[in-house]
Amino acid sequence: MTRNDIRFPSGDGQCAAWLYTPTHDRESTGGGRPVIVMGHGLGGIKEMGLDAFARRFVAVGYLCLVFDYRHFGDSSGEPRQLLDIGTQLSDWAAAIAHARSLDAVDPDRVVVWGTSFGGGHAVIAAARDSRVAAAISQCPFTDGLASARAIPLPTAARVTGRAVRDAIGAKLGRPPVMIDTYGPPGSTSLMSSPDSVAGITALIPPGVELRRDVAARFGLDIVRHFPGRRARAVRCPIFYAICERDSVAPPTPTQRYAARSPRAEIKMYDAGHFDIYVGADFERNIADQLDFLGRHVPVDEVSSPPLTSGTESTGQRS
Repeated sequence: MTRNDIRFPSGDGQCAAWLYTPTHDRESTGGGRPVIVMGHGLGGIKEMGLDAFARRFVAVGYLCLVFDYRHFGDSSGEPRQLLDIGTQLSDWAAAIAHARSLDAVDPDRVVVWGTSFGGGHAVIAAARDSRVAAAISQCPFTDGLASARAIPLPTAARVTGRAVRDAIGAKLGRPPVMIDTYGPPGSTSLMSSPDSVAGITALIPPGVELRRDVAARFGLDIVRHFPGRRARAVRCPIFYAICERDSVAPPTPTQRYAARSPRAEIKMYDAGHFDIYVGADFERNIADQLDFLGRHVPVDEVSSPPLTSGTESTGQRS
């Protein structure tokens, strides 16, 4: 396979992405390969564990486009670490549009794949775009109120206070007031469950320094965000990977919302929110996702013409 560093336009800026392409030849029919568009969760960037998923998808013949939201990672956007839900959803639409523009891609065989907060984005993206062929929503954030209730009250009060300060400061033109996306229990952070620090640290490659903060104003938006309410509008096949011991995205409301998708496939895992990224839980999870994709968007029904996108890129072969 090859992995190219690319950029595509979104709104008033650009999103950085990795484009994975299979390099093996094979006989098939149709007008291009299927592509999986992949986005991370709250404050996450593509370096944090998404390569492992993309490589498994590409190994069986899918293209993958793994992107960073604006204001994060290698994407453009100021101020840095600004998590705006509307902006991120626009980035999803731009990523899907860019994937469809690739010569190697069948534009009617785009799959959206999101994890954690991005899992909620994937539900909304699939609901908004009836042309999406299938969706995968992994340990998804679906209910802002349920997630807020999972935070201890003293922590929630401190998060809210800092969010209000940042929101007021933004109106006055001041620099953002920041808040950690994760921390130990009792810390003033957006994720402070007992497994948050170890779980997220396990996703960061050795030697890579990544920011762990976001503009605090996001704390006022999260409790009003309910991606699960769009589940009934998802008409394509959608796979929900739900962790039964999820301390960040409570599984009960997610199960309820997922059941409303007309073509939902729901898989429950005896795992915590961060477990299905690594180890044996990852292996079970990825096997189920590959099975879902093989049944609904099989690679062997498409062909693979040469890839040209008109986008500057640098290649990494493995």
